[in-house]
Amino acid sequence: MKIILDRFNAFVAGVTAKAKLRKGALVVFGVFFFLQIYFVRELLAAELLFGVVFGALLIIGGTAYLLGAIGERGLDLTEAGIRVMARSARRGYSMVDELSRKPLRHPRSESAQ
Repeated sequence: MKIILDRFNAFVAGVTAKAKLRKGALVVFGVFFFLQIYFVRELLAAELLFGVVFGALLIIGGTAYLLGAIGERGLDLTEAGIRVMARSARRGYSMVDELSRKPLRHPRSESAQ
């Protein structure tokens, strides 16, 4: 690895001495060369794939959480609605019970005598 680095340094020194390139051009060339290395490209591809997978997991988890929260809210609303209906049913039952205890005809009416 040291031999490759020494050769690269000698190459860069030769290019700067002969052509007198600007530092910006050398930086761009260095970045381009660095990105062309196989391992760097593979690591970038792996990071991109992991990012996509974790993004998909985030979406799936968020959807599951959202559905659970909506379900809990729906159960709360359903419970409140059932309580209102139960009170109404109790009132209706007590009214029907009260009406059923009263005679349909007045005791002193003509048909009752």
